[in-house]
Amino acid sequence: MASQADAQELAALRALSASIGLNPHMTQAAGGNTSLKAGDTLWIKASGTWLKDALSDDIMVPVAMAPLLEAVEEGDPAADKPQAFAINELNPRGLRPSIETTVHALMPQRVVLHVHCVDTISLAVQADGEAEVARRLGGIEWAYVPYCRPGLPLARGISEKLRPNVDVLILGNHGLVVAADTVAEAQRLLHRVRSLLARPARATAAPDIAALTALAADSAYRLPADLEAHAVALDPQSRRMAEAGSLYPDHVIFLGQGSVVAKPGENAAGVATRLGAAPVAILFPGAGVLVRGDASAGADAMQRCLADVTARVDVAARLNYLTAAENDELVNWDAEQYRQKLNATGG
Repeated sequence: MASQADAQELAALRALSASIGLNPHMTQAAGGNTSLKAGDTLWIKASGTWLKDALSDDIMVPVAMAPLLEAVEEGDPAADKPQAFAINELNPRGLRPSIETTVHALMPQRVVLHVHCVDTISLAVQADGEAEVARRLGGIEWAYVPYCRPGLPLARGISEKLRPNVDVLILGNHGLVVAADTVAEAQRLLHRVRSLLARPARATAAPDIAALTALAADSAYRLPADLEAHAVALDPQSRRMAEAGSLYPDHVIFLGQGSVVAKPGENAAGVATRLGAAPVAILFPGAGVLVRGDASAGADAMQRCLADVTARVDVAARLNYLTAAENDELVNWDAEQYRQKLNATGG
């Protein structure tokens, strides 16, 4: 840290990060990241770590900002591997900076918060999402960035959209970025934007736990960690949206492409037999969700996120799904394979 003031701000950022990470409507699993610029150093959440652990674990990594920004400007593929810019003498655990480090470096403000807020994502997957955000964020300097793979492609997309004074980014099929010069100001802006983008979730019936327990018999499946995860199987509109494809990157990373819906009369073992493989999660219409017994904590968090997002999407909206190429790009990406490996241990 360059100064006592920087150290105090980093402590404040850790506290805010932990509170963000404990709110599943704000971010899930290892998703989302926060940062602070101290002189020429960018302190950012490490890849594969969870924001909720910001006070109990050392999850912030120092990155040399100038060479990273130079790499982004030149389109150097090195910008896609932010670990090459980590300041090793200040990073004794050898943690990798977030795969979205370039997003934070590009924003000129000192504090940047990137969250996978379910209200924002529910708008950012709609084809009319940008127009709807414009209707809600009057008086705020914001920009909409169409979906690009996190890393260098997203950094390029942001560079094209950034204007002076922009301190809010809506990332298509991805999430929200807010930036300010102090942690307190960033927190206030985040609260304001989330309030303006908030949408109520459609109500659903309770899951049929007895039926799900019977459907899991003689299989490697279990109930999800969160009761709220069942809603996507209980609401026909949410189920339709989920079955049609992948809406945002972390779904693909933790749950695979799209969602699997059981056919009438099928149990979990039957679904796995039909597919020739056991999907991470299975939606049983009218009953609820089952997840594979070995699913990570990250997968559980993302199954809940899917229910929270789809329940807020306008049922009449046309949705932008990730393409097959975009799905494959995420699954085969080294940075995400690294994050998955860390999350296999449960975060």
